[in-house]
Amino acid sequence: MNPHVPSPARLAEIHQLYHLQSHLIDAGRAAGWAATFTVDGSFTSPTYPAPVTGTAALTAFAERFAADCAADRVTRRHVVSNVALTGDDGAGTLQVEAYLQIVATPEGGTPHTERFTTLTDRVVHDGDGWRIAARVVHRDGTPVAPQT
Repeated sequence: MNPHVPSPARLAEIHQLYHLQSHLIDAGRAAGWAATFTVDGSFTSPTYPAPVTGTAALTAFAERFAADCAADRVTRRHVVSNVALTGDDGAGTLQVEAYLQIVATPEGGTPHTERFTTLTDRVVHDGDGWRIAARVVHRDGTPVAPQT
């Protein structure tokens, strides 16, 4: 862990990225959500059968998420908290860790936490802003993969 304390401006930029991602995917704005990743960005989660890599695949993934919500007649919200910059190479690449809750509200029903996860992201600055280059999700209640 890098003991360096990030500048308030950098921290605000990273928080904005995470907040924007949640709003985009929850609103069904798949292309916008995918654009928060690098063009070769990857998303790996035990909730889904295989990693997703690249803008087209990430867009399709987010479109399926929206379609599944509609088919299930449920509103799902991504609630990101405890965002921490845990590494900074000084050259535009950060490691960020955060908690993510998926809160589901069935039509006419009561909201409930569907799953609680930890995000570990490699975030890069591409000249225009910060983008996720690689996201690995760990779902609470599942075994942790051994470190290699």
